[in-house]
Amino acid sequence: MTLQHQKIGFLGGGNMGEAIAGALIHSKIFDRENILVTDAVDDRLQYMAATYGVMTGRDNVRLFAECDIVVLAVKPQQMGDVLETVTRSSGYGTWGRTLVISIAAGFPLRKIEGLLYRPLDEAGARALPIIRVMPNTPALVLAGMSGMSPNRHVGEAEIAAAKKILGAMGRVIVFPEEQLDAVTALSGSGPAYVFYLIEAMAQAGIAAGLDPSDASALTLGTLDGAVRLIQASKESPESLRKKVTSPGGTTEAAVNVLDTNNVRRHIVDAILAAARRAEELSR
Repeated sequence: MTLQHQKIGFLGGGNMGEAIAGALIHSKIFDRENILVTDAVDDRLQYMAATYGVMTGRDNVRLFAECDIVVLAVKPQQMGDVLETVTRSSGYGTWGRTLVISIAAGFPLRKIEGLLYRPLDEAGARALPIIRVMPNTPALVLAGMSGMSPNRHVGEAEIAAAKKILGAMGRVIVFPEEQLDAVTALSGSGPAYVFYLIEAMAQAGIAAGLDPSDASALTLGTLDGAVRLIQASKESPESLRKKVTSPGGTTEAAVNVLDTNNVRRHIVDAILAAARRAEELSR
């Protein structure tokens, strides 16, 4: 499935839809004239047209009819009404093969299939392959981490196409759908855990007597450096941590407090709680 002459549509022009569309233009995977964005909010459509030069409109039926790839970027609670408008249209199922990529959190493949496949026979369903994606917010700065799960009708060429599209805004890994709750908990919610740590580290710096701006700069610089170091190194996080933790030193004093308060266990429990909640929301 080559993308050079394909047309892609975004059903929803919110932050994440904008992030993907902007990344595709930046990376020159799609030309602006081959990108269509629909949204219920006129101000958002005007913004997308003015900022990115893409085609915009309010007609979701037209989007499905004209596009080779459709990205479902609406809120999960809007998905049912939006897709039913499309599936009830007179030409639905006659528009040729269309790859559907959903980035709606907590909206599993079976629910998307229930909406899109209900009016179709098996041949029609085969012509509408679906990939569910869990991106995260660093995609907004082209540093995202996405997990994706294809349904039974997705071919290898379409997986490659989805990887290229999502890869424009970061990294992507293919998972069986039953693992997407764990992906959601670890990487989807993961930026919040990092922000939480940044808040705490900066707060500690201020409590130790640093100016707030200096505490923030030191925190962000330290985290950025630590991530770069572990990416460049062949060593494990444990090994790198031990190298910094000299016996009787300052780092050991800090780590002892973390261990005494069982912080590692609490972090694991927190992420598992997020995974359980993701599972509940997907039911």
